[in-house]
Amino acid sequence: MFSALVSLAFLGLILGSALGIAARYLKVEGNPLADEIESMLPGSQCGQCGFPGCTPAASALAEGNAAVTLCPPGGKSLAMELAAKLGVEANLSEVEDKAPRTATIQETLCIGCMKCFKRCPTDAILGGPKQIHAVISDACTGCEKCVDICPTECVSMKPVAVTLQNWHWPKPSISA
Repeated sequence: MFSALVSLAFLGLILGSALGIAARYLKVEGNPLADEIESMLPGSQCGQCGFPGCTPAASALAEGNAAVTLCPPGGKSLAMELAAKLGVEANLSEVEDKAPRTATIQETLCIGCMKCFKRCPTDAILGGPKQIHAVISDACTGCEKCVDICPTECVSMKPVAVTLQNWHWPKPSISA
């Protein structure tokens, strides 16, 4: 019994050391610019930019394969910060700053088709087949993907009601 414990402890020590050495010498370095850009992005993983999340969007920005105006939730201020970081010119004429919005569902019109449920990237919509759906407003990122797909047009975007929990000091206006 004692020899089995000693041999297992010895085996664990040897394999743990081998893994530690392999992690140190075989480490793959990432792009530090992509990491900095990712920290600037909102991190909501909403997919409004056309990428599956903020990490691939940051990689595309670092490689120069995407415009600095790709993030709708970030608005003009993020586009200007990204342009300054990357040293490129930004066309801010098409970028609009929207107030935070969340999806709401009118229960009287909902038929339970599950199309909005399948399109939501953050799983903020609750419900089942042929049942009324509801939205968890804290999880909704306001990507509007559920609005486009709803056949009965029961999903709409409403401004987030200001409460003590979500109030923020207004950003200063930036003149370009």
